[in-house]
Amino acid sequence: MQSNDDLLSSLPTDGRLDGRTAIVTGSSAGIGEAVARVLASSGATVLVTARDLVRARPVADAITAAGGKAHALTLDLAGSYADLRRFAAEATDVLGGRVDVLVNNAGIYPIGPTETFADDDLDALLAVNVRAPHVLVGALAPAMAERGDGVIVNIGSWMARVGTAPMAMYPATKAALEQLTRGWAAEYGPRGVRVVGVAPGATTTRGNADYPEAMDHLAKQTPAGVPVRPVDVAYAVRFLVSDEGRFVQGSSIDVDGGIVGARVG
Repeated sequence: MQSNDDLLSSLPTDGRLDGRTAIVTGSSAGIGEAVARVLASSGATVLVTARDLVRARPVADAITAAGGKAHALTLDLAGSYADLRRFAAEATDVLGGRVDVLVNNAGIYPIGPTETFADDDLDALLAVNVRAPHVLVGALAPAMAERGDGVIVNIGSWMARVGTAPMAMYPATKAALEQLTRGWAAEYGPRGVRVVGVAPGATTTRGNADYPEAMDHLAKQTPAGVPVRPVDVAYAVRFLVSDEGRFVQGSSIDVDGGIVGARVG
């Protein structure tokens, strides 16, 4: 099996997303980077975001070097409501006045026992994982609905479906995002905006690099037997935002190697 990095450096190109624009939050590495590069390989103009341009620009540069179209912009998901709405307006302008796809990918995952969980960590989890997607959808979905076309993809987690210790709060934010997916689909779907989700399993990202034994342990419990690669999640996102996924609405696709539905160990 090819590595994630090898696949991203040699993505085949096609035109299934030609003419579309996409914002991918948290796209300087990991799942977000893979999503940005896969969408760009299919013709989308992608806005790469991170807390600073030093992290965002290399991904945008890699996309343009491969013949794609990309821009880079800073985004602090823990910023104020006004900051998030300013970002939405600036992003729309950078993308030529139109946002066709919003991928709410960025998330944080501090963990710890409930009784000792830091107040600052709780505030940050709720701000980044729940509040920011809510504000961005509120800022961007109305224009999609006015045009009668658009797709919002929320990146959840397999952990939203099971209880795990000691990390009650992070999965709760992902469960909230799954419910927002359903609610937004009901709210915006009749006006032409599809809202869908992807729930990755244990994925080989930079954030998980310090836990190789835990990743291997989780992978061995799945039919796939190996961890999920970010590019595998990106392929699911591309399917959902393309015309091929137009009848997927209000639900999440599990890209988890079977960790939720078919444990083997």
